[in-house]
Amino acid sequence: MSASAQVSSRPAHPVRGYIYIASAALLWGICASLGRAAFTGRSGIPPVDPLILAQCRTTFSFLICLPAIAAMRGVSALRLPARDFLYLAAIGILGVAASNYFYYLAIQKTNVATAIIVQYTAPVWVLLYMVARGLQRATRRRVLSVILALIGTTLVIGVVGSGGFRLNPIGVSAAMLAAFSFSFYNIGGHSILTRYDRWIVLLYTTATASAFWLIVNPPWKVVAQHYTGHQWLFLFVFSLLSVLAPFSFYFAGLQHLEPTRAVITSCLEPVFSILIAAFVLGETVHGWQSFGILLVLAAIVVVQLPVARDDVVMPVEPVE
Repeated sequence: MSASAQVSSRPAHPVRGYIYIASAALLWGICASLGRAAFTGRSGIPPVDPLILAQCRTTFSFLICLPAIAAMRGVSALRLPARDFLYLAAIGILGVAASNYFYYLAIQKTNVATAIIVQYTAPVWVLLYMVARGLQRATRRRVLSVILALIGTTLVIGVVGSGGFRLNPIGVSAAMLAAFSFSFYNIGGHSILTRYDRWIVLLYTTATASAFWLIVNPPWKVVAQHYTGHQWLFLFVFSLLSVLAPFSFYFAGLQHLEPTRAVITSCLEPVFSILIAAFVLGETVHGWQSFGILLVLAAIVVVQLPVARDDVVMPVEPVE
């Protein structure tokens, strides 16, 4: 099948889309706990530099995707028109790579709580963009779901009553750029998935993100870290769990859901992260966090309520 195979006229399945997005959020939640363990050495291996962790997760994913997709589709099927390549390059660099880069910079300059809550203002920016472009109306239901998602995420990460929110101009700016990048690949990903299947999109976004990381952190700097075999094995497995599998799920979800629904559902990531940390690492879930989890779930329920047919961006059927 050609890489540019057209989408089917069959109706999309929103429930399937929510399952895909929730699966991606679950894997990202698992990786949040793995990442914290890797940074502190609690994973059983010496600590791994966060920058290299971010770099390897996309690079390894690309190195796996390229031969696998080339074998399944043929090399000729991987050729894209220049315009579409540049579009996917923008999603890979300004979306996937930039969201990771600015997220880690925000953590470095502030803390995890600040970085997450600012990054998860993404539902606001997605909704504002869709309304500004005339693709959706700012209905009370959509606005309510965005507000619930924001408040719920704030409570889930433990900002209320913990003093965990730290204002630093560079850190907050970086987290805001991460939010814009996250919003960009939700909107851009939904658009490009009307023309290409998720594996082609995944291949080119990881390829261009990997190229970006080679500029930010050249190979000789990676080699200079002198990582052990166990550390490299961890990085390889982490790339499968944090990029290859979840992004394939996320892009599949974007084929069934319009961007606003998808990005609100992605707010399950901090929920899963907190719950996994509670069950695996023994961390305590406080009352406000439990209430925040309920608000995030409520936001997902509200945003998926039926709407008029002329008030929604039609999702696309997956190209298999």
